[in-house]
Amino acid sequence: MTVDPPGLVLSPTALVGADVQFGAHVVVHDDVRIGDRVVIQDGVILGKGPALRPGSTAAGDIGPLTIGAGARICAQAVVFAGATLGPDVLIGDQSYVRERAVIGAGSLVGRGTCVDNDVTVGERVSLQTGVYLTAFSIVEDDVFVGPGVITTNDPTAGSPTEPLRGATLRRGCRIGAGAVLLPGVEVGEGAFVAAGSMVTRDVPAGTLVLGNPARPR
Repeated sequence: MTVDPPGLVLSPTALVGADVQFGAHVVVHDDVRIGDRVVIQDGVILGKGPALRPGSTAAGDIGPLTIGAGARICAQAVVFAGATLGPDVLIGDQSYVRERAVIGAGSLVGRGTCVDNDVTVGERVSLQTGVYLTAFSIVEDDVFVGPGVITTNDPTAGSPTEPLRGATLRRGCRIGAGAVLLPGVEVGEGAFVAAGSMVTRDVPAGTLVLGNPARPR
């Protein structure tokens, strides 16, 4: 473990594995659990607690942040308390992973991507630059999500009359750059959403859809 970099703030209750590398000005909050061979670059914040407004749907129990062996967390990323990062996960520069989010082994969270609270991401998933995965979304194994994709979860745009419903992306589906997925939509296994599409309804497995609204080709 390296403890010499300038500005390192390491809570005495954090658990740090073997051969962990810290960059400059890293902050590690209480009870963070860091596995062996993890690389943490400059300016990263680990184990930050959420700041929630009264009645927020993000409220709930928050455990420790757990980081699997061999993970890499790049410069200025923020990973909240209660998140779980699997082995060999890569969190890109300035990315943001919130409480109770789970990122499976070998997955990539690209630069500036936001993984909201209560999101589950499977293994070997590729979330490219600037993706927004809204709360309560599910992304299965081997999914590709292109740059600038936006998922949404509030069908009433702020009215409390309906529950929040994130997107569900089934195994091996692909979402092209800049696509927008409306609340609760499911993209089936192996389906392909073309770049720039607006997905307003479920996409069957193995189907190519494109356009606004997205329709099968």
